[in-house]
Amino acid sequence: MPIEDRDNAHLITHALAKDTLSRIRDVETEQVSFRKGLVKLGRISGYEIIDGRMETEYVEIETPLKQTMGERVRGLDDVVIINVLRAATPFVEGLLKAFPRARQGVISASRDEEAGREEDGSFPITVDYVKLPEITEDDTVIIADPMLATGSTMCTVLSHVIENSPEPENLIVLSAVSAPEGLLRVDEEHPEADLLTVSIDDRLDENGFIVPGLGDAGDRAFRTT
Repeated sequence: MPIEDRDNAHLITHALAKDTLSRIRDVETEQVSFRKGLVKLGRISGYEIIDGRMETEYVEIETPLKQTMGERVRGLDDVVIINVLRAATPFVEGLLKAFPRARQGVISASRDEEAGREEDGSFPITVDYVKLPEITEDDTVIIADPMLATGSTMCTVLSHVIENSPEPENLIVLSAVSAPEGLLRVDEEHPEADLLTVSIDDRLDENGFIVPGLGDAGDRAFRTT
């Protein structure tokens, strides 16, 4: 199965997703290849969401030879993709190849590294900008962030997304790499969200970074180190 259940999360097991993730983990992978890898992961993840979370319907079609029945995916016009700036930008670029008609939202949220971790392991989160489209009960909402570490940022983002909005048909948190601690926190605080990731890594280190992880996805994608 391309999507496997893993306790409180779901794992994308597509061979190309695993191959691509392994390539961008490599410390020798430079900026352009890293960005292209995140785009590719987003595209593959989008296709897996279509296959595993969206339904099809039968429709009549007219071929050059005769009338026949075919299948089409329902709900492709009812997709909302939330970009958690900045690291998710290339990830979302890939998702848009699977959902070209998606409505898009942006949330600029980041953890306060200088403040340090709280006693529960979370970080204080600063939200600088929020711009979201209207969300309806028919929508599939995908919140994309390549790294789900402590879960602090994602829980804050989820609170903004669901505030004053009806419950969508699907609410998906999509990441490339996740830590068990972050998955647990998001699941406990937002059980309505479907957690989908390409990898569940070993742990968080003392600074709240995913191990083995892939480094700072934003810095590697935008060459800011």
